[in-house]
Amino acid sequence: MIDMDAARAMLGRQAILLPDAVPSHPLLDGKTEIGRGEYSIVIDKGDGEHVYKIVSSPADYFLYTADDRPRGPHFPIVFADHGVIGRAQSGYPFHLIEMERLYPLAEGSPAAELSRRLIECYWSACAQWSRLGADMGRIALYHLTVEPMKVGDSLQEALRALSDFVEEYQVLPDILNANNLMMRADGTLVFSDPVFIA
Repeated sequence: MIDMDAARAMLGRQAILLPDAVPSHPLLDGKTEIGRGEYSIVIDKGDGEHVYKIVSSPADYFLYTADDRPRGPHFPIVFADHGVIGRAQSGYPFHLIEMERLYPLAEGSPAAELSRRLIECYWSACAQWSRLGADMGRIALYHLTVEPMKVGDSLQEALRALSDFVEEYQVLPDILNANNLMMRADGTLVFSDPVFIA
């Protein structure tokens, strides 16, 4: 079993939460915060289907809004880009994205099992390519695309799309954290936050 806390610490990806307050905005005022990560805050829209995601990382913004972003069943559906609504302490602008509501992986579900296998294979590939330093994550992700993991055609295609995106935008993959892999209500595994900028 992989010690994920130690693995993330080794990669400099310890659990850090965005310290910023939720910016004041007419779409957000009075709404409930339901999640927070290193570069984002998730706000419940209140309709049970959509959320507002405040993103401070350019990598996340590109992933959710670029014309050539990865799409398909394993990537989030984005409904609207509501623009810049402030600036994070990091200096990056806060972008407000409206997207589909995703859920934590249900213990014992097929999505959780796929996630576990994906994380283990990715970690093993990272360990294999660790001598490449900061590039090991990108190489490890590419390695998963050329040596299929028997996770199904659609997920294998999603890994290829994510690898292409990582290379095109020069961002780094972040699929070691199960919080970056979520699921839809129908049980589909989704790469909810699979990239970051070093």
